[in-house]
Amino acid sequence: MTLRTITVNDLMQTGYTYTLAEPMGENFHPDFTPELTPREMLELGVFGGKYLTDCTGEFPADWFVNARLCHERHVPELNFFGVNASKPLAYWRAKGWIYHEDPRGWFQWYCRYYLGRRCADDERQIRRWRAMRRHIAQLAKNCPPGDLSCRRRQRQALLHWAYDSRQI
Repeated sequence: MTLRTITVNDLMQTGYTYTLAEPMGENFHPDFTPELTPREMLELGVFGGKYLTDCTGEFPADWFVNARLCHERHVPELNFFGVNASKPLAYWRAKGWIYHEDPRGWFQWYCRYYLGRRCADDERQIRRWRAMRRHIAQLAKNCPPGDLSCRRRQRQALLHWAYDSRQI
């Protein structure tokens, strides 16, 4: 594989570069098995449509063809489950959960990882992703199978972490 370098110039990063070390969508860490691709997540509706709207040039154009986005503001109705399941970025920063190379948070990390970037923060982000599995257990325990109206906020949060909560 020929290494490719990406240069980022958007509202949150200017002049940041990274190298794609793996083929897109391949060679993930064995403990990291997301159920949804970034494209699928954007098409379903995540983060109220207000995510990556100023940096579409960094990622494959086909990710955005059917994405449910709003450039102006966060619109919970654009989420698959129609509810707000997000905390503001300031909350994530205050918790110390934002890695300096991915100032938008986990989903930005995942998009870049999916593209083929590998970085020093991979193991921490994978641990955070795995920790979301507790919500799957709660849905299975408290919701009839296939009842997408049960715990919609929790289901939407799982979608934000690349778990396909429509299958629970």
